[in-house]
Amino acid sequence: MKLGQRGEGLAVEFLKKKGYKIIKQNYKTRIGEIDIIADDGGTLVFVEVKTRESIAYGMPFEAVTRYKKRKIANVALLYLKKIKEVPPCRFDVVSIYYDNGSPEFELIKDAFEV
Repeated sequence: MKLGQRGEGLAVEFLKKKGYKIIKQNYKTRIGEIDIIADDGGTLVFVEVKTRESIAYGMPFEAVTRYKKRKIANVALLYLKKIKEVPPCRFDVVSIYYDNGSPEFELIKDAFEV
């Protein structure tokens, strides 16, 4: 299993423990993908997951560039067009890196605005 897929699976379990209800994983459109769509107490959350085996080149969340944020926002807009009532929304990032073989998690709520 690839590192990204493994990270997304770990992120789902991590978010469930935090009380998130997972709505969709790997939501794909013609313009891109959102790793996880979840409900957090009535707020619709679009989650980007970044996983690294080391932090030698920076923390995983630092890989969420301006371009990536714009792409996630555009995919989120496509998703929102398909639902009847649009609840409050936000964008979170789950950053996972391996420290001595064990995954370390960081949840960044409301990581960016659009």
